[in-house]
Amino acid sequence: MTITATNDSLINRLQGILGDRGLSTDPATLAPWLTDWRGRYTGAALAMVSPANRDELAAVVRLAAETGTPIVPQGGNSGMVGGATPDTSGTALLLSTRRMQTIRSIDSQARTVIADAGVILQTLHEAVAKQGLRFPLTLGGKGSATVGGLVSTNAGGTQVLRHGTMRALVDGIEAVLPDGSIYNGLVTLKKDNRGYDLKHLLIGAEGTLGIVTAATLRLVPALVDRVVVWAGLDSPMAARQLLLLLEDRAGHAVEGFEIVPQRCLTNVIRHIPGTRAPLAGPHPWHVLIELVRDNPAALPPEQIAEDLMAHALERGLINDAAISVNEAQAEAFWKLRDSISEAERAEGPAMQHDISVPVAAMPGFIVDAGKSVEAAFPGVEVAAFGHLGDGNVHFHVAAPSGADASLWPDHPGKAISALVHNLVVEAGGSISAEHGIGQMKRDELARLSDPPRLAALTAIKQALDPKGIMNPGKLIAL
Repeated sequence: MTITATNDSLINRLQGILGDRGLSTDPATLAPWLTDWRGRYTGAALAMVSPANRDELAAVVRLAAETGTPIVPQGGNSGMVGGATPDTSGTALLLSTRRMQTIRSIDSQARTVIADAGVILQTLHEAVAKQGLRFPLTLGGKGSATVGGLVSTNAGGTQVLRHGTMRALVDGIEAVLPDGSIYNGLVTLKKDNRGYDLKHLLIGAEGTLGIVTAATLRLVPALVDRVVVWAGLDSPMAARQLLLLLEDRAGHAVEGFEIVPQRCLTNVIRHIPGTRAPLAGPHPWHVLIELVRDNPAALPPEQIAEDLMAHALERGLINDAAISVNEAQAEAFWKLRDSISEAERAEGPAMQHDISVPVAAMPGFIVDAGKSVEAAFPGVEVAAFGHLGDGNVHFHVAAPSGADASLWPDHPGKAISALVHNLVVEAGGSISAEHGIGQMKRDELARLSDPPRLAALTAIKQALDPKGIMNPGKLIAL
């Protein structure tokens, strides 16, 4: 890309703010960050700016506001909806928060941590563990996902059943707003009635209203121990009954509950080295359950697991079960679940949907929507898996054998997604459960949202970002 005289002036001013480490226009340096994780979107950028701290970031945003230069914030670039990928115009600054890696403080008494936006989730886990604490949100991409990205997409993960999404775990936020001013809301208050809650406005905004620079996050006591159970059963309805049994008998000891069809497990074992089936034979459906103890006075989770699995077998809710005997086996069970998306990609093209429906309706939706999609598009195969306790379905529709991977996602892939989203809305659900809207679902959000919701989103965006420089084209068409 040739830099014009105007762009040359902008680059020089950015150089003065950021220095050599914080600015790059080298195509080879930018290239890995201009394509989204799924490989569906590739854009271009005027430059990549990598501020080292909040003040440098604010100075960059002030300059962008002055010159009307679009900014696309990016953390670990592990998003699923193209929300951190610029368009193809080459006019935007790609703003990376990856140099902002300071964990500012850990308060063991208050059980909070203040972490910069670029802190990697796994790094955060390790830091608070040294203080005998735990940040209770994890996901398969914990080695690349950043605090800022998790906040900006209201990430969920596998522990939502007990601890909630990122929104429930954020006590405070610091952010740079579209004019370059700094919103400092890191102080934790149990009661604060000063009008609109800017913290919750910024959580899940995908960088369209400002750029999160740090967050105050809630911590919980470190685990004393845990067990992971892998059970085989006949249907999602049986899985739902099993979950209700566990919640009644084990309460907060149940921290994770995932449902997996046999197809997904088969693909993982086929494509992911070092994996093996936990049970002796195949089952139509599987569940992965994590039971934990963070209070030494509580019952050991292995005792709870043994008693409840025996009871579930007697009631006919499950056909077989394996209980982890050590941490290595627990991690091996989780690897099966965390590798599903990777295995599905290796299997061939698929339309992947991150959706949610009311929790009680999820088993029926998985079965009925799967049948509807397979009937409407002969040859496809539905694999629905996910967090049964919070209604989050990862609804994958795999292409027929021999489908052209370059063409199928557009035709009939887009029509398949439209049908899936229609079914979700009919069930009272959401077309995005935990990955955001980005650019991939923007048009579908406009098509399916009720007018008051869309009008409110548009009005908020226009009020806070009147120049439209913050992650344009994401979430809504502005």
